[in-house]
Amino acid sequence: MAAPATTTGTTAHGGAAPAHGGGFPPFQGETFASQLLWLAITFGFLYWLAAKVIVPRLGGILEDRANKIGNDLDEAAAMKAKAEEAGQAYEKSLAEARAKSQAIAQETREKVNADSAARRKTVEADLSAKLADAEAKIVATKTEAMSHVDAIAADAAGAIVSHLTGTAPAPADAAKAVKTALGG
Repeated sequence: MAAPATTTGTTAHGGAAPAHGGGFPPFQGETFASQLLWLAITFGFLYWLAAKVIVPRLGGILEDRANKIGNDLDEAAAMKAKAEEAGQAYEKSLAEARAKSQAIAQETREKVNADSAARRKTVEADLSAKLADAEAKIVATKTEAMSHVDAIAADAAGAIVSHLTGTAPAPADAAKAVKTALGG
């Protein structure tokens, strides 16, 4: 007997193409129940995977990130406080340095003024002594010069008479004439 003919051949083997009937398989009524079952199993697995693995990991990542941001903000606030303290300490030391430099400048000014006043007094005393000495010398020179005025006047009178008359008078006569003329 001959084998019955089957329709399971393919076009590659030279047979006729199988006939598909009923349209798009997901919309076929016979497979709808098994599709719903596999949908529920797949959804349940994905839900379990998300709930037990993905969401806790994401939650941990978000919590770590929030903790890191909080720690960074706390550290930034602490650094800001330190910077403000350092700024205040700098301003305080700057003010102290300014006050100290002004005190040193005032002290130096007073010392220089005192030294200058002492030198000025020394120079003034020296100049006063020199001036008194010079005045004494002038008085002495003037007194000495005045003591010789009679002799000089007698010599000058003798020279004038000699020049006018051509004969020189006796020095004693010239001195006597000068004394008489001066009222003495």
